[in-house]
Amino acid sequence: MKNAIEIKKLSKKYDGFELKGIDLEVPKGVIVGFIGENGAGKTTTIKAMLNLIKSEAEKIEILGMALSMHEKEIKEEIGVVLDDSFLSEYMNLEDINKVMSSVYKNWDEKLYFGYVEQFKLPRTKILKDYSSGMKMKLKVITAISHHPRLLILDEPTNGLDPVARNEILDLFQDFIQNEENSILVSSHITTDLEHIADYIVFIENGEIVLSKEKDELLEKYGVVRCSSEEFKRFQKTDYLKYKKNKYSYEVLVEDRNAFKKQYRGMVIDKPTLEEIMLIYVKGEK
Repeated sequence: MKNAIEIKKLSKKYDGFELKGIDLEVPKGVIVGFIGENGAGKTTTIKAMLNLIKSEAEKIEILGMALSMHEKEIKEEIGVVLDDSFLSEYMNLEDINKVMSSVYKNWDEKLYFGYVEQFKLPRTKILKDYSSGMKMKLKVITAISHHPRLLILDEPTNGLDPVARNEILDLFQDFIQNEENSILVSSHITTDLEHIADYIVFIENGEIVLSKEKDELLEKYGVVRCSSEEFKRFQKTDYLKYKKNKYSYEVLVEDRNAFKKQYRGMVIDKPTLEEIMLIYVKGEK
């Protein structure tokens, strides 16, 4: 099995929004970061690939199995974190353990309560009295405690303080150490993905506009900050997009070393994922 997830031509229409033939791959043994502004289609894509909403696709294959034929087997092998939880607000951790052990044949009670201790979650308090950060920690450890081979996570560090976020990110990196497990993680916190992701997929307005290795993006791409007069010198073929500010331009280039040779004397910065995303979304071609 080459890819943990393989999706071709995934489409979904709503009033005012459309997924436009999404192609998405998550190679085995890696973390793929799924980025885009709110409303770009991240959650819709995830829900469609899990068959939680009706959609059309040429192919949805997860862990080498077609979703249309093996949905039950697939759901046994994956861990999912979504914004909406199916757990009752009046359950405590003991109740959740009982429910999960009946749902998953590989549910590991010892592993689950080990994570409960690690993340200092109160065992007798009901979920209704949990903070948003505590609920998110619980979602993550519930997703991982039946030994899945694939995690599909929608904003899993949302609402966490920096210390808790680092603990969760460390957990994700431990999860893929065997080079067999894989993670697709959607997040608007791009600094998290700079730490843990191997690949980045960027969705804008229902379309995948960028899919590359993270290191290639951060090491090869560049942002040129320049004046209006300097910008006029650039050929359109030499940059991807530009954003016009009040007194300057920000220009995204695909190969900063090549650009530096072409336009000597220009200062070209290494971009962050957030800068790349902002210029793509707000910029012009």
